[in-house]
Amino acid sequence: MWDGRFEGLLRQHLPFLPTGAEIPPDLSLRDYGLDSVGTVELLAMLEDAYQVRFADDSLKLERFATPGVLWETLDGLGRGR
Repeated sequence: MWDGRFEGLLRQHLPFLPTGAEIPPDLSLRDYGLDSVGTVELLAMLEDAYQVRFADDSLKLERFATPGVLWETLDGLGRGR
């Protein structure tokens, strides 16, 4: 579904995720430690890694609820183009 780069960046911001644990698309990022500061840091890292910019309408908390939703948002921004 997503690439290793995305998963690596995501893991850095999920302090409650056990090392080596699978990340399912519907995992609650908040439940695994993604807080508001982590969200901003992750956003900046994703923009840098994929050379995209999240538009204001993409900056909703729902977009950072699960890995699946976040990846769909990133994919919609043209990642990898």
